[in-house]
Amino acid sequence: MTDPVRFLAAFSQALSTVGLYGDDHPATARAMSLAFERLQELQSSRAHLQFTFLAGEVLYGSETVPELEGWEWSTRLIKAGIERLEFTDAVTQEQLERFLAQLAIRLGIRSGSSTDLWQMGESGIKFGLVMLGSGRARPVEAQLPVVTLSYSLVEEKETVDWLHQEVQGGARLPIVEADAVVRSLSIAMHAEQAMVLPLLELKEFDQYTTTHSMNVAVLAMALAEFLELGGATVRALGVAGLLHDLGKVCIPRDILIKPGKLTDAERGVVREHPVVGARMLLASPDPMDLAAVVAYEHHIMLDGGGYPTLHDTRGAQYASRLVHICDVYDALRTNRPYRQAWESERAIAFIESRAGVEFDPSIVRSFIAMMRKWDRRIAMVPA
Repeated sequence: MTDPVRFLAAFSQALSTVGLYGDDHPATARAMSLAFERLQELQSSRAHLQFTFLAGEVLYGSETVPELEGWEWSTRLIKAGIERLEFTDAVTQEQLERFLAQLAIRLGIRSGSSTDLWQMGESGIKFGLVMLGSGRARPVEAQLPVVTLSYSLVEEKETVDWLHQEVQGGARLPIVEADAVVRSLSIAMHAEQAMVLPLLELKEFDQYTTTHSMNVAVLAMALAEFLELGGATVRALGVAGLLHDLGKVCIPRDILIKPGKLTDAERGVVREHPVVGARMLLASPDPMDLAAVVAYEHHIMLDGGGYPTLHDTRGAQYASRLVHICDVYDALRTNRPYRQAWESERAIAFIESRAGVEFDPSIVRSFIAMMRKWDRRIAMVPA
């Protein structure tokens, strides 16, 4: 068992014990002491500790902890609004015990009031949501903000911009931040009583890749939910939608925003972006196989047309066919340098007319049914 696993095991055991026995029981004292001991062991080699809790996995720093895949406490912490936990400096056993006792209240495993959750003054323990902004995730100490749909998506857009800049500069894909954007978009979609589709309006042509990527993520998650594909699949398709055009960060800006017809050479550069994007995703710290497949296949048509050429006779995978429809719909609904945006009905009619040729007919039927059901729930958000 690795040191991070040993600490989190003791951490969760202490939470369970304080919830079961209360503060003054000898079992609680032993569990708290063990958690503090494991924390000291871990901090002996690295003073600043950072844990990120995602659905089904735990990150220690930027590395996945394989032993904690599917760890139930990860889900419980997320529901309590704790997606990241940091120890930025040495803490006393009293500080750790108080934090664990109050965290047990937030988790609902012991009675008490959580309205005054954290009144400890300065502390080396920080916790909260994975916040967006300037492309970095940052923990929030004390009471966490309540999400409402007075949504601008500005911070999410800034994070995607930063993510693209990092990759363009040769850095590996910041997976945690990409996942945080998808979760934030999902929160915006469900912030009211009924489904909302928060789609960004493009204002500047050179922002197309960012706004389009976010819109495709929203549409892909909405369609996956409409098809009742399950939470993990919805999130995976959201990530794939967000990153499907990642390869475009390597296309020169003058080609991306060119108002006229592209030359054959320029068209060749554009047609390379699925291959480039797939390579980037496969080279990320945790190879993102589904997102890489979607990035590679999202321009392949049902009849075998499109690009790049796919030699597999089975054609593009289901996820790629789903994202392809969302990709085309948003592209048609967006102002481009060479044409004005289409109305929703016109874009839907085009997709329907291409069913069986370019698009999977069954997914087209579901997409149209979804848009008919939720079209009045689209919230166009200024970029």
